[in-house]
Amino acid sequence: MTTTVSPTMLRIEGLRQLRNPYTLAFTLAMPVAMYLLFGAGMGYGTLSAGNGNVSFYVMVSMAAYGTAVAMSSLTSLAATEAKQGWGRQLAMTPLTTTGYALTKLLTAVSFAALALVAVFAAGLLTGAEADGAWRWVVTAALILGIGLMFGLYGLGVGLFFGSDSAAALASISMTFFAFFGNVFMPLDGVMLDIARFTPLYGFVALSRWPLTEGVLTTGQTDELWMLLLNVAVWLVVFAVLVTMGVRRSRSRR
Repeated sequence: MTTTVSPTMLRIEGLRQLRNPYTLAFTLAMPVAMYLLFGAGMGYGTLSAGNGNVSFYVMVSMAAYGTAVAMSSLTSLAATEAKQGWGRQLAMTPLTTTGYALTKLLTAVSFAALALVAVFAAGLLTGAEADGAWRWVVTAALILGIGLMFGLYGLGVGLFFGSDSAAALASISMTFFAFFGNVFMPLDGVMLDIARFTPLYGFVALSRWPLTEGVLTTGQTDELWMLLLNVAVWLVVFAVLVTMGVRRSRSRR
């Protein structure tokens, strides 16, 4: 008899990632540390920013970054394991391939949620403010909902490169995209124009929408349709990357 999701495997997978120093450092500790450094730790954190303060603005940015890293790195690891013959081991258990994929996806989503909760908790304790509790809830929902797209990116990276370094490559590339996507620091001029075409720009800008309503630190305003288009285009690009990764992995067999 086959099973869809194994609670035992889900628990083991979660504990395994909690014992992984790489996972703890990059998906949990780093976003919190960056928020404390650039948000709560700065004098400008209490200044007004849209419908809240600067600390809330930075908190949202770091929570979105942590979610993208968690989704991309953990799904890339799952794809790598599958390519290295883990499927043959699964064949000897009641767990189906679908069940394995769902277990990995649930683990990635759980760690993305954990990263978000950690950053939001740090923000709540250090003065991050928004006008109305609903902005916290809607922002969290946007981050987790749209952040699922980076699970596709991680899966594509894992399938395409198929090595133990795929997870590191996925998370490092997220950091690169964050620097050039108006996530870590406010950009202006040509750099801002370039940032609008990067994969994290639309995701993070939409996550900030309950706070900023599209208004940037430069005084410019992002149109909602532009941000949605950015997300839609990159979603298609990530889906194509997964397709290419599947074909590449099959051609090597």
